[in-house]
Amino acid sequence: MRSFGKYISKFLARFTAMILILFFFNIAAFGWTFFEIISKDYGDISPKNMLDKLETAVSVNGITDESAKQLESDNIWAVYTDICGKVIWTLNAPSEIPKQFTVQDIAVISKGYLADHPVFIRNTTDGMLMLGYPKDSYTKLTSNYFSLHSIERIPFFIVSILVFDFAILFLAYFFSKRKILKNTEPIIDSIEALENGEPISVSVRGELSAVANSVNKVSLILSKQNQARANWISGVSHDIRTPLSMVMGYADRIAHEKNVDADIRKEAEIIAQQGAKIKELVQDLNLVSRLEYEMQPLNKAPIRPAALIRSYAAELLNTGLSDSYSVDIEITPAAETVIFDCDERLISRAINNLVQNSIRHNPKGCNIILRLDCTAETIELTVSDNGVGITEEKLKELKEKPHYMESTDDRSDLRHGLGLNIVRQITEAHNGTMQLTSAKHSGTSVKLIFPNNK
Repeated sequence: MRSFGKYISKFLARFTAMILILFFFNIAAFGWTFFEIISKDYGDISPKNMLDKLETAVSVNGITDESAKQLESDNIWAVYTDICGKVIWTLNAPSEIPKQFTVQDIAVISKGYLADHPVFIRNTTDGMLMLGYPKDSYTKLTSNYFSLHSIERIPFFIVSILVFDFAILFLAYFFSKRKILKNTEPIIDSIEALENGEPISVSVRGELSAVANSVNKVSLILSKQNQARANWISGVSHDIRTPLSMVMGYADRIAHEKNVDADIRKEAEIIAQQGAKIKELVQDLNLVSRLEYEMQPLNKAPIRPAALIRSYAAELLNTGLSDSYSVDIEITPAAETVIFDCDERLISRAINNLVQNSIRHNPKGCNIILRLDCTAETIELTVSDNGVGITEEKLKELKEKPHYMESTDDRSDLRHGLGLNIVRQITEAHNGTMQLTSAKHSGTSVKLIFPNNK
């Protein structure tokens, strides 16, 4: 995790550096955009500086030729009045400029405009000098003046800078995210594979190589542990077979010995029955282990599941099933001829586990339905009953912990979770899924959905 923290810190540092670069870029862009305007508005040809220059170049007799040429080149007109408002001389003044300024005209000029021209005035010893600029060139406030060109450019500048900054940030986010995902996806996929019990080997370069190596070590350790557990279960299953067979054999002999007391024969029958359940449990544990660690080879062959279900139901009824249980078969016309490439023995085992669960959990009897249906994409095999069902809490537990071995019910032999786990693993070994639905007093239904590979 320390390596991963360094990896994230590195990306944050890069992101911070990019923010700083954008900040200085924005300042540079602002200077580049407004430098010319600001230098013009407040430089040598600005209204204030121009008035300062002309203050000594104008008089009641006129203006110097050099100053007149500068005003003409900058499209500025000039008016000189005496202290009474009478125009003494003009330079390129528009026709709408009056020859005599009234008090009302002076009031308008004091606001900074004359005939919609922004004007700038300077009092002299003999009168007043007025400089007029083109319309829509400046906007004036009582305390300052601003170039309309610069004001009009500000919104465009702000929008352009925002669009540029957001585009750069988005591209930085996009490429950073893609790089992070590219480096972390193999690790995340390997962790998900570990969660599913699959061995992995991930190779990542750069800052996350240490994390990848740690994940590989964990995978190796888990693989060794799983292999050891599978070997242990297989060994126990093998070692317990001989002594268990002897116990069951002796118990069966005692149970059928006529010279033995009736109570002893009854106890021997119980020992034989419980021994058979232990044998079945050991076989189930061994099968679960082999399926979980993919040590169970699948002997696939094309079969007709409709014939398999009918054969199983006939065999079940021939074993002397109690009259309190009934078995119905429902096969849709589309499923009658469908061919399923599967391990027939394991599929039969899955059906039997589901049927036996229904029998065990409904000691007072129930109706068991074996249903087969198919679509163009799937083959659906359902085993359902109308028995006592499963409580909502127990159903949630079975779905969340499919490996859980239930042994705390009213009956100690109701190994519901183990049987369902075997069914789930057989289904998944055939690339299928299992759906469990139930409600208390409303029966239980287990649907096995397999791909229809025609």
